[in-house]
Amino acid sequence: MNTGLILVDIQNDYFAGGRMELVGMDAVGEKAGQLLTFFRDNRWPTFHIQHISTYEGATFFLPGTEGAEIHSAVKPRPEDPVIEKHYPNSFRETPLLDGLKSAGVKTVVICGAMSHMCIDATTRAAADFGFGCTVVHDACTTRNLDFGKKKILAEDVHASFMSALGSAYAKVVTHKEFISKTSKP
Repeated sequence: MNTGLILVDIQNDYFAGGRMELVGMDAVGEKAGQLLTFFRDNRWPTFHIQHISTYEGATFFLPGTEGAEIHSAVKPRPEDPVIEKHYPNSFRETPLLDGLKSAGVKTVVICGAMSHMCIDATTRAAADFGFGCTVVHDACTTRNLDFGKKKILAEDVHASFMSALGSAYAKVVTHKEFISKTSKP
């Protein structure tokens, strides 16, 4: 199978009690964990992306903190590639592209956080590099945002970005849809 899983920023700071708690992150972690198990069971390549904030004034994913650690829902095994990034795009200044090519990956399945930031940037970059892309929308999430005096609820932010990605960059499916359509009969 030439499909690889990219788990983006499923880190402790995004979960309850973290420094940047996202809406519904526990459910996202559970579904991402199911995807990871499916990929492991099929011996397909997986790539954990870990954001480490190195810019001045950063408030979460700080180097050396528990919040920056990958969450137990998708705990990497010693042999799993863990790719550290410092930008929303998981390909920027990282070995991700080389890792995907070395593993023979032609199609990527993307899940994690945040829908409007790193999922969006990573999916668009993957498509630009020529990969077929699938975003598992119920294994992604975000947070409420403000624009001027308007509060935009996380579910609306998420839906807007999934709609945009689905229109030109990726297939957008649920974790159950992906697993059932990909499972061998």
